[in-house]
Amino acid sequence: MTLRIANCSGFYGDRLSAAREMVEGGPIDVLTGDWLAELTMLILAGNRLKGRPGYAPTFLSQLEEVMATCLDKGIKIVTNAGGLDPAGCAAAVQELAARLGLSPRVAHVTGDDLIGRDLDLTNADTGEQPPAPPLTANAYLGGRPIAAALSAGADVVVTGRVTDAALVTGPGIWRYGWQPDDLDPLAGSVVAGHIIECGCQATGGNYAFFQDVPDLAHCGFPIAELHADGSSVITKHPGTGGLVSIGTVTAQLVYEIAGPRYLGPDVVARFDTITLSDDGPDRVRVSGVRGEPPPGTLKVAVNYLAGYRNTMTLVLTGLDLEAKARLAEEALWARIPRESFDSVDVTLTDGGLLRITVMDADQRRAGRAFSSAVVETGLASYPGFYGLTPPGNASPYGVYWPVLVPAAEVRPRVFLDGEEVSPSVDGAPVPPHANDEQAPSFADREGMPSPAPTAASSLARPLRADDAGRLPALASADQPTVRTPLGRVAGARSGDKGGNANLGVWVDTAERYDWLATHLTTDRLKELLPDLAAYRITRYELPNLHALNFVVHGLLGRGVAASPRMDPQAKALGEQLRAQPIDVPATLLP
Repeated sequence: MTLRIANCSGFYGDRLSAAREMVEGGPIDVLTGDWLAELTMLILAGNRLKGRPGYAPTFLSQLEEVMATCLDKGIKIVTNAGGLDPAGCAAAVQELAARLGLSPRVAHVTGDDLIGRDLDLTNADTGEQPPAPPLTANAYLGGRPIAAALSAGADVVVTGRVTDAALVTGPGIWRYGWQPDDLDPLAGSVVAGHIIECGCQATGGNYAFFQDVPDLAHCGFPIAELHADGSSVITKHPGTGGLVSIGTVTAQLVYEIAGPRYLGPDVVARFDTITLSDDGPDRVRVSGVRGEPPPGTLKVAVNYLAGYRNTMTLVLTGLDLEAKARLAEEALWARIPRESFDSVDVTLTDGGLLRITVMDADQRRAGRAFSSAVVETGLASYPGFYGLTPPGNASPYGVYWPVLVPAAEVRPRVFLDGEEVSPSVDGAPVPPHANDEQAPSFADREGMPSPAPTAASSLARPLRADDAGRLPALASADQPTVRTPLGRVAGARSGDKGGNANLGVWVDTAERYDWLATHLTTDRLKELLPDLAAYRITRYELPNLHALNFVVHGLLGRGVAASPRMDPQAKALGEQLRAQPIDVPATLLP
């Protein structure tokens, strides 16, 4: 028996035609879509303040095209597009159905919204207290409320903040009746959910070796064929563009993770036990995943309004770029003192862009007072002066603030056609929920022991003195090497987790991994990417995936919405690393 779970959205703004493509392109049992990122909750909060829906209306646009077909074929629809208002989204689904002359049973899940509760707002990563009251506070729920809704007869399930993987775990629990102690099957479903949650990133999108991906312009979305033991096959509809390979699946597995212990509300999935194998063209089998009980804390994503920000970008060309940048700054700060702002970030890129970002509680100071002062320097500044941004007003920005609460304090509620139903599956109550899919946070590390390493385990550890001795041939100084960009032998994918960035690096053979694990230390990473030198970096090994993962703590400051970086989600960090030249043994080159 196989449960075919398809994804049709990896973020709020993904391809609108994807739902129709997945429903019409081949057989599926469940259609899922992920609309919620950490930034999305803040966007939805802003929409709600403006009188707009607190959910993702693009979901309704997709649903309008496929609802009738899904009902005819018995395809279940599961989505977190409910955002901050799952009840409102469910009501909108009912209104849409009535207009189309359809009668689906629509469920929604609540209980994640903790705003107004007396929370301990200690930052789970840093131990700090927030300087402002929360605008949103949403706990990460798991898959059991979704399973309960499906078991009660729902055709469409709308949730608020659940983990991305819960969109797969929930249907798996519903179909196979997994109990809370079925840790390995649950862990396998979490891994499958993590692979397909970001849409086309599992089928060749944003792939380091993009030249190997056929017809990426028409990339198909992923499908997880989930089995009762938690194993799965990742694939896509035939005739679509893109590629499903061990490489594309590995790239997604190392995306936005930390250590091998991948924490979730239903189970801790051990990423160091995953086995990937080729199952045919555009088919990759995922098996062997081991699970552990989830920790007893629940992660809550808090957002608060922090002030106003404004950025002006100037272009520097020709000679003496650093001297020109100093002159531009001197001219600006002579008109509006730098110290008058709460925060200032000045970045000069290798391409000659000078980005000046100011943040302040005063909207006027960060607005025209700043941007007009930049323009005023135009005829008394460096030669070749011109800008990419016109003077403008400041915009509000928010800060993402992760906190932890006792799991027993949060209880999900499930409603079907407006009536509350029991949040249980076959008599098994919904268990306490734990953290989102991240490594242990500040609070977790204080009181949660790590399991003893096993033969398959690869918990983070510093390199030992005898590491080079493991591979005398590769580590030998007299072996011929070729200086080449790291990306000629290694792939990479990077992303954001709050204020931290993750950088996953993988290769395709055990021999290349042995070399990579020996040579790409945290110190070497800082040498290759000097901008990271000031940050604490944790390295994790995943030999079963031939991969390393680096967590760069604090690189993104207070999160995506507050980061002044040109790349606030660290999406390009992996490609920057791959472009760096490094000495590679000649025998390891393609």
